[in-house]
Amino acid sequence: MARTKSDNVQINISIPAGWKTELETPARIYSVEEGESIIFLDLLRRGIQENIN
Repeated sequence: MARTKSDNVQINISIPAGWKTELETPARIYSVEEGESIIFLDLLRRGIQENIN
């Protein structure tokens, strides 16, 4: 199966361990509220997207 071309770019970042810990709790809350699996990386993506748009 051929892969489709995407405009997405993958980057690797490092964050303090404390940030990850702090983001895991709201991620669990959003998972329950939205009825889907949300991880701390999703919250990071949302934050970046909100600041860009």
